[in-house]
Amino acid sequence: MNLSPLCIVIAFAGLLTACTCTTQKPENTIFEKGTFGYDLKLLKSKDSVIVLSKGDALVIVSPKYQGKVFTSTATGLSGRSFGWINYAALQSDTLSKHINAFGGEERMWLGPEGGQFSLFFAPGSTMTFDNWQTPPALDSEPWDLVAASPQSVSMQKRMNLQNYSGTTLNAFLERTVHILDEKDVNKCLGIVPDSSVKWVGFTSENSLTNTGSDPWTKEKGALCIWMLGMFNPSDSGTVIIPYNENPSDKNTKIATTDYFGEIPTGRIKTDNGLLYFKADGKYRSKLGLSATRAKSLVAGYDAINKVLTLIQFNKPKTHQGYINQHWLIQDEPFSGDVINTYNDGPLENGTQLGPFYELETSSPAAFLAPGERISHTQSVFHFTGDERRLSTITEQVLGISIAEIKNALP
Repeated sequence: MNLSPLCIVIAFAGLLTACTCTTQKPENTIFEKGTFGYDLKLLKSKDSVIVLSKGDALVIVSPKYQGKVFTSTATGLSGRSFGWINYAALQSDTLSKHINAFGGEERMWLGPEGGQFSLFFAPGSTMTFDNWQTPPALDSEPWDLVAASPQSVSMQKRMNLQNYSGTTLNAFLERTVHILDEKDVNKCLGIVPDSSVKWVGFTSENSLTNTGSDPWTKEKGALCIWMLGMFNPSDSGTVIIPYNENPSDKNTKIATTDYFGEIPTGRIKTDNGLLYFKADGKYRSKLGLSATRAKSLVAGYDAINKVLTLIQFNKPKTHQGYINQHWLIQDEPFSGDVINTYNDGPLENGTQLGPFYELETSSPAAFLAPGERISHTQSVFHFTGDERRLSTITEQVLGISIAEIKNALP
């Protein structure tokens, strides 16, 4: 693999100081479901969304819906929409219990989800789905728009949270999304896509500040930045995650595979430094890679629609542990995963949120003194086109061809 260092956008030139929103109006056309224009029309009926643009590459960002990137496209209004959107949730007039899963291909959340320092379970409750509740600031409350331009948007949110142990954590979240150009894709991934390959990319810089009067500690709990992307599954969808074959701790397993029960054979495979995971939206399962195994890249490939997704993020060389997200009281609450991927599927009662699949990355645990701040930056790319041209990208970035990805799992 030949990866250049993660590109971090140092300054977002052209940001307006006033809170002005720029939107691109869809043409007077009836767009098919699954296209960017269809999703844009729906979202504009619910929110004054912001559309970032570089030619036919378009990205929808929504301050109202928790500052998330809802979706993107590489080929204009009539092009394929890459993010998974929950149309039923958006069109509902009432908020749902547990979570309002509006969808979106990148949202900023906070961990931990489970454990004695969980933000998603009330003190003393049993850690089951019936008691699981997403904090409103991450789920249903709008974020503040700070500034916007045709290429960038900045948002922020103040939160007062209580964890499972009863500790109050006051936090300030800041988030800037910037659409990328040809120079950025080369800087981030070390590639120059063939002109026939269409692509879109964006970088998000996400920061977390302790605004309380007490430090966040291993004894009372700490937070982490947790980035989640929801994407459309495919019967031929595969997640590909490079991993470290020679970790410093030789006993470290390649991946945690039992979040929702052990993943069946045929849905997961490891081979030559790459982990493959089926992303078909038909079987509820989740896995994660620890700091000693994870690198700074995760990918997905939809062989039916010929869409390659690459996510690169900053993984610090030094840290004090990662948040453990398991739904149980933990012996080691700060020995969690850096990368997670989730495949949606029916719950025990037969209902299903999606279908979708998720690609997730996390910052280290933020043991912050009052006023201290950490950041987590990631870049999301989608490439679509002829598989021979896409294979050139996967061979350079992942060290494997498209044909090998397609044949990795049954």
